[in-house]
Amino acid sequence: MKKIIIELIICLIIVVAACWALKLSPLSNNHQPAALPVTSEATTPDSLASLDPALRALTIPGLRERNYDSQLTIEETLEQTAAYTAYLASYDSDGSKVYGLLAVPGGDMPKGGWPAIILMHGYVNPKTYQTNGSSYSGWWQAAARDGRFVIFKPDMRGHGQSEGVATGPYFGADYVIDALNARQALANWEQVDNERIGLWGHSMSGNTILRAMAARPDLVPAISLWAGAVYTYQDLLDYWITDPSYSPQRDQATTHAHPQASASGQLFNPHRQEQMNLNTPFWQAMIPTNFLSDITGAIDIHHASDDSVVSVHYSQDLNDLLDQTSIKHEVHIYPSGGHNKHRQKCAVSHCVKPEQIHS
Repeated sequence: MKKIIIELIICLIIVVAACWALKLSPLSNNHQPAALPVTSEATTPDSLASLDPALRALTIPGLRERNYDSQLTIEETLEQTAAYTAYLASYDSDGSKVYGLLAVPGGDMPKGGWPAIILMHGYVNPKTYQTNGSSYSGWWQAAARDGRFVIFKPDMRGHGQSEGVATGPYFGADYVIDALNARQALANWEQVDNERIGLWGHSMSGNTILRAMAARPDLVPAISLWAGAVYTYQDLLDYWITDPSYSPQRDQATTHAHPQASASGQLFNPHRQEQMNLNTPFWQAMIPTNFLSDITGAIDIHHASDDSVVSVHYSQDLNDLLDQTSIKHEVHIYPSGGHNKHRQKCAVSHCVKPEQIHS
């Protein structure tokens, strides 16, 4: 199992980091290391017994109590090249039909199935989001052209044609559930090696996939975080997020047909500093870094120093915490590139040094 984890994180680094053909820069000299959170009794299920069930469902212990399972359905062919074929696919997540873009290599499938990477996208207005739109096209195409991995980019519920409500990442659990059900949909598909599935998350999905890993470390052996945000929730209070494209769907918080939308809506407020007492049992159970001791996989971090949307300190602080654990991890801080530089296209063979390629 350890060999599989190491191989998968190497694969993630090779394919995902390849699109950042930039030089590494050291952590800034004025960066203050983050303190490792102490996992307390506040994170145990017993401490949440009296909590409203809708709020409990948002926490890591609440996510651990759920079952994750789904089946992948190929809806139509979108594109065919020598390197890959791209499909519109769908799967069920919590009763919602969620669509996504699936790219399958054109070569001979290895024994046991293809390794797979699930790309969880960052914020795009759910009403204008398109499965095969320009957002993230350079990302999945660069990885798919490598020809060694199945790439699946779930739209997440409420985005484009997907059913359900787009509740947002940081104060809800829906996107974590979508990520884990997407993982299981791929694991149940005969063309994928169910032991070699990693998660790749950008921006808001940094929070999503770290929480997914904390909730089900047995299902998530490796993650790659690109310009990710919100790992301790104290970092949100310290650094905030500046995204002029963000347009919250204000009616979602009061949608009674979706209890999690209502519950997470209670937590979303411009003045949430007043509500986020991180020492309470609820918030302690929300913080994924409080569960690092349970993680057995590997974590890969990428961020640009000049990111004006999500501060590089999110990634630096997370790396500081990981340095105090036995978790296998790497951090790559780039001198430039902004928040979306990794959308540039690049040929993997030109971006990766031969000695980095795992045979």
